[in-house]
Amino acid sequence: MEGLNWVEILGYMASVMVAISLMMKDIVKLRCLNFVGCALFSTYGALIEAWPVAGMNAFIACINVYYLTKMYMESKAAETAKA
Repeated sequence: MEGLNWVEILGYMASVMVAISLMMKDIVKLRCLNFVGCALFSTYGALIEAWPVAGMNAFIACINVYYLTKMYMESKAAETAKA
């Protein structure tokens, strides 16, 4: 058996990150780790020219960024309202 190349290692790292993200109870941690996993999967998909993998994971990464930004803005608004 040949050794793993760096592209395969990237795919495995992406899988691990997504799996770990789904074990999080805190939604912010879940979305952050899931973003990293999706970004890695998107890169992996592009490198192996699996465009559905790259595209779907890029889309999910964007969704994670959208909701993380929304949560951040809502927490800032709540802090401002308290003051």
